[in-house]
Amino acid sequence: MEAAFWEQRWREGKIGFHEAEGSALLRAHLEALTGGRPGSVLVPLCGKSVDLQTLAEAGQRVVGVELSPLAIEAFFAERGLSPERGSLGPFERSEGAGVSLLCGDFFALAAAQLDPFDAVFDRAALVALAPGQREAYVDLLHRALRPGGRVLLVTLSYDQALAPGPPFSVEDAEVHRLFAPRFELTLLGERAIEAQSARLVEQGVRTVREAAWLLSDRARR
Repeated sequence: MEAAFWEQRWREGKIGFHEAEGSALLRAHLEALTGGRPGSVLVPLCGKSVDLQTLAEAGQRVVGVELSPLAIEAFFAERGLSPERGSLGPFERSEGAGVSLLCGDFFALAAAQLDPFDAVFDRAALVALAPGQREAYVDLLHRALRPGGRVLLVTLSYDQALAPGPPFSVEDAEVHRLFAPRFELTLLGERAIEAQSARLVEQGVRTVREAAWLLSDRARR
């Protein structure tokens, strides 16, 4: 989707994708993602997610990347924090309470020259990207990970013929197509949930399948 689409969603407060209580799947599978050890975690297209705080409180060094400055401002304001400001390559950086948020285009991440991450948590990134962007996203994600790193990926699937997205439906076969050449895949769990996006509901999507995948880098071990 175009950047203007997401910026408008934040301006209008149309953020049905935001989980006020954070991701239950992250809480359930946090140790699988981190190995129970301190490390660094990248959160693409993070919004103002509560998951950033969950990861930081678990002893992780957290870097989130988000297009909308409104989302970043909201994350810190809702916690009564005044973040330190700066820049990192093409990004504006806001940092506080163990969370560093980079404002800008995720596809420019390589230009930030960050150290490789131990892990990635993706709840709302892959499903937000149009299908034509997926290969480039996976390639960038893989390059951002240290050898042997892990990804906790959350996907949504539904009848895409009913609604064009976003969020876009990502079927199991697509997960395998995108990630199997570089990662060992484990389906950790799945469940049916009510559709949270008003756009989907308006177009007849009532429930979606939510799945959690653990992706372990195997090509560079």
